[in-house]
Amino acid sequence: MADRLAPEHHDTLDGIPEPAENPHLHGHAETADMLASAYRAGKLPHALLVSGAAGIGKATLAFRLANHLLRYPQAGQAPQALQAPDPSSPIFRQVAQGAHPGVLHLTRPPNEKGTGFKTVLTVEEIRRINRFLSMTSHDGSWRVVIVDPADDMNTNAANALLKNLEEPPSRVLFVLITHSPGALLPTIRSRCQVVRLSPLAPGDLVAALTSLGLEVPAGDGVARALAARSGGSVRRAILLSQYGGVEIAEKTEKLARAHDMREAHRLADALAARDAAIQFELFNEHVLELLSQAASAAARTGDTARADRLAQQWQQSRLAIAETDTYNLDRKQHALTMIARLHESLRM
Repeated sequence: MADRLAPEHHDTLDGIPEPAENPHLHGHAETADMLASAYRAGKLPHALLVSGAAGIGKATLAFRLANHLLRYPQAGQAPQALQAPDPSSPIFRQVAQGAHPGVLHLTRPPNEKGTGFKTVLTVEEIRRINRFLSMTSHDGSWRVVIVDPADDMNTNAANALLKNLEEPPSRVLFVLITHSPGALLPTIRSRCQVVRLSPLAPGDLVAALTSLGLEVPAGDGVARALAARSGGSVRRAILLSQYGGVEIAEKTEKLARAHDMREAHRLADALAARDAAIQFELFNEHVLELLSQAASAAARTGDTARADRLAQQWQQSRLAIAETDTYNLDRKQHALTMIARLHESLRM
């Protein structure tokens, strides 16, 4: 890709543009046009809760809407359809760089030590909203606050945000991005209009990957398989196709069926390598996915005892992942423990 405009974030992928600098939105046309029509009619709510799986374009839609409002500050003069931003325009470039006075993008901040990012969206970040809103817009244009994702807020941050949502100033739009809306405070959800986005269809997924300059194997069958394994998520499709995610998933599934200690150590060594942070994350996600799928299958067959055991294993595994990340524990030992736990859980 061309030189990156946007600052890097905790989930940045090498060579892949951030949502703020991506002018392409694939899928979600009906939702985008609904938002544009609501704005033109003067009926855009002050807060949107954009929900859906990770990596399907929620943040990209949020930034496209922000560009639309800044480009057409008078609602009655705005087009009926949500306009694609012009990458050469000053508005687009300023928004992408995080330098536009009308857009505040809140996400997990960098660590104070200068390496990595915090594991939560802190209350200090949310308090930036007060300073942002205290600055009067010089031309009366819109101001947009994007919280990305709201799932990452800790309790103090969520309560601080709630105060801003209770009495929003005029011509201010809050866009809260969430992968799990049920995890947010009910009082936050009640103050937002929920906008649900669906996973991308195979054709839209391939188009999105192609627009990013990524090679996608030809054939409808391949596209459908990639869409199915990725859950219609562009981000997950990138991780699966470009970062060895498919191979990691296959090896993990094989070890879940038959615990081969030598193969387990080989996989754990690969995941603990210095440059394998993304692969390590993919492994953890797949372990949780396998446990979740097994618990759901047990529940569907009426085996509630097995479903409960697997649900407890899922929770313990999730806690182990968080502790390894928070305290920078040994990744090889973590991977070996997770493999053994997964095998034992699925054979019971």
